[in-house]
Amino acid sequence: MTEARVPDHERKTYYVSVGAGQVLEDKEAAPFELVIRANEEELNKLQELFEETSSTDEAGAFTFDRNPLVSDPPEDETYDGLIRDVYRLLHELGTEETKRHIESMNILQ
Repeated sequence: MTEARVPDHERKTYYVSVGAGQVLEDKEAAPFELVIRANEEELNKLQELFEETSSTDEAGAFTFDRNPLVSDPPEDETYDGLIRDVYRLLHELGTEETKRHIESMNILQ
């Protein structure tokens, strides 16, 4: 969903910590890195992506039969793809400062 389709009055400001997988309404509640404006549907999509990312990361943590000479196991590729999806959505919903920060990370390429 793009900003052009959703009136701004239907959006609220949220504070996002990607590492913690948190989306907060209160910027004083916990440390955050990014600020977005989202409606309920967009917020739900972001939270689902965070849940998928967390599940994939946990599944990879319990895989001990990896060959240390082989890079990028499938679990890592899935996780990396999900993280890119998270940042794409955050870029779409982000404030101008958030968008510039994500662009400076070169993660969307």
